[in-house]
Amino acid sequence: MDTTEFASSDFSGLEGSILFKQNYMSIANIVINQGGTSSGKTYAIEQVLFSLACANEKLVITVVGQDIPNLKAGALRDALNIYYSSAAIQAMVKSFNKTDRVFEFHNGTIIEFKSYENGQDAKSGKRDYLFVNEANGVDWSIYTELALRTRKKVFIDYNPNAAFWVHDNLIGKPGVQLIISDHRHNPFLPQQVRDKIEDLRGVDIERWRVYARGLTGKIAGLVLSNWHVCEYVPEDAKLLAAGLDFGFSNDETGCILVYKQNGELWIDEVLYETGLTNPDISKRLTAATISKSTEIVADSAEPKSIEELKRLGWYITGAKKGADSVKNSIDILRRYRLNVTRQSVNLRNELASYKWKTDRSGKTINEPVDSSNHLIDPLRYVALNKLGANKLNKTKSWLPQVNASVYDFAKMHLLN
Repeated sequence: MDTTEFASSDFSGLEGSILFKQNYMSIANIVINQGGTSSGKTYAIEQVLFSLACANEKLVITVVGQDIPNLKAGALRDALNIYYSSAAIQAMVKSFNKTDRVFEFHNGTIIEFKSYENGQDAKSGKRDYLFVNEANGVDWSIYTELALRTRKKVFIDYNPNAAFWVHDNLIGKPGVQLIISDHRHNPFLPQQVRDKIEDLRGVDIERWRVYARGLTGKIAGLVLSNWHVCEYVPEDAKLLAAGLDFGFSNDETGCILVYKQNGELWIDEVLYETGLTNPDISKRLTAATISKSTEIVADSAEPKSIEELKRLGWYITGAKKGADSVKNSIDILRRYRLNVTRQSVNLRNELASYKWKTDRSGKTINEPVDSSNHLIDPLRYVALNKLGANKLNKTKSWLPQVNASVYDFAKMHLLN
């Protein structure tokens, strides 16, 4: 980013909120605005864009939305409000083309409002600043093509109804700033609107979290809503076991490591891949620096695979399935706070969509949908064997392997 542009752009024709200042003064390459309803994030970002346009010559600023109707109802409407409420901005703007949705300034700068069909379509044109409005409605492929062709800075905003590509691919990366806001950051909002937003708490706590506090929500009807993202597993957490689910052609082979500390579980994704044979699985586990002394709890419906991995030197046992084992394992997991590492992208995606089944009338039944659970199932296996009320303390039994190396996975993982 060219910091001199910001330092020199002292445009005083706007009355801004704290979000305006946060976005305007940010030195990050990508500024993400996650916010609840009526936080004023879109308005604040567009105030920044108008300030930049007035203070700098020959910029190209692109505002992108899911489609033109959404832009017209949201970002473009806010832009017109900013324009018509400021005589100073009107004096700087040469024209506004309603058909093409382009503000042209006397200094040669333009602000354009566009949408794109796909990533290929987004390859056309370059710009200095990009604003992706309501980004959860814009495909990742479109964003990547636009960002590659943006010279200076990217602004992003959205209501966090559920996690999407921003959470998976951007938040936490170098050069990315996350700003979380809600209606309390908007000084221009009438009190009756604030009251209406806060009233959601008594109706639907999940919607209140999203719209009143700007926190990332989860799909309704989720089986496990007690999970949270963490950056890493604590160094002193105790490794309970690895969980393993077998797959091949259509289903992924999934493996996780489950730790326990202070009454909470910590989970780290190790493997999520199709087309793996048992020798392949063995190689992947070794590459992940998992010790062969680490207990692996696997799908007991695959005794042949369990035996083959055992003969390859792994300490592996079958999950204690039985009547109501799915329900029982879920009940066990719901007793704990589940801390899932940020790098466990596939597990996070599964947890965000792991729902209860519904009957024909739409009523929820006490059985989860059996799909997208190739990392959740091994988590359940560990819960059954290591956290169940009647767990047995069996003697370790696995075939010895000459010159087998033993690694302290927890320490090595944190060092890498």
